[in-house]
Amino acid sequence: MTAQIIDGKAIAAAIQAELTEEVQRLKETHGVVPGLATVLVGENPASITYVKMKRKRSAEVGIRSFGYELPADASQEEVEGLVRELNANPEIHGILVQLPLPRHLNEEAVLAAISIEKDVDGFHPINIGRLAMKGREPLFVPCTPAGVIELLDRTGVEIEGKEAVVLGRSNIVGLPVSMLLLHRNATVTICHSRTRDLPAVTRRADILVAAVGRPQMVKGDWVKPGAVVIDVGVNRVEDPTAKRGYRLVGDVDFEEVREVASAITPVPGGVGPMTIAMLLTNTVRSAKRAAGL
Repeated sequence: MTAQIIDGKAIAAAIQAELTEEVQRLKETHGVVPGLATVLVGENPASITYVKMKRKRSAEVGIRSFGYELPADASQEEVEGLVRELNANPEIHGILVQLPLPRHLNEEAVLAAISIEKDVDGFHPINIGRLAMKGREPLFVPCTPAGVIELLDRTGVEIEGKEAVVLGRSNIVGLPVSMLLLHRNATVTICHSRTRDLPAVTRRADILVAAVGRPQMVKGDWVKPGAVVIDVGVNRVEDPTAKRGYRLVGDVDFEEVREVASAITPVPGGVGPMTIAMLLTNTVRSAKRAAGL
């Protein structure tokens, strides 16, 4: 068996095309232009790259981009003050504070300062709390976990009744994707560094989501034959043959696992493109809500 490759780049492009049409209709019919504000604190090279990509994708679908950059030594009061200004700006429908923040800043307090109606990253404590509760609906779901579910849906993977195993318990991916799978009536197991006989647990999965941040950790014999494998990890490994001296790999040993799984996401080109696609989706949804549509 050789797995179907789940092309996140193609699926994200399809979502972006749909959003472009929707944004155009909003402008023409209702005079509404969705607006997304990005806040970058410091000069983390990866964060700078991510923010540039988010602004570029926003422009491509017709979302107005508002960029704000603060120095690495910005105070807690300065960052939260900027967030409050953005909360009050009616032209801005989504606020994204790029993480991680410099260590001297209280990340939780900054995220809590974002208006819940503009929390398009889905990390406000109230949105996460609603996601964790049965019968509650968050206004926004974190983008990478939402992208995982969208990949499964658009690939035709049935979630209800399946056994899902999530490898990793981070606030950004592991925990929220577990809750999303639970809401879709999967039976969910969350694995972590203290899990006993980890390969035996992951082999139970009909759907395996790897989000642990360890390069190529998941081997072929960790995977149930025919399982669907979603690899969220993005890790640099040294490669003297590569132009940059390194290459990107996931948390899954792709070459081994593709011979066992029924479907698998590559790295890069799998979950990554979906994160920005879902951020744009959340921003358009916020603009429609603000306009009463």
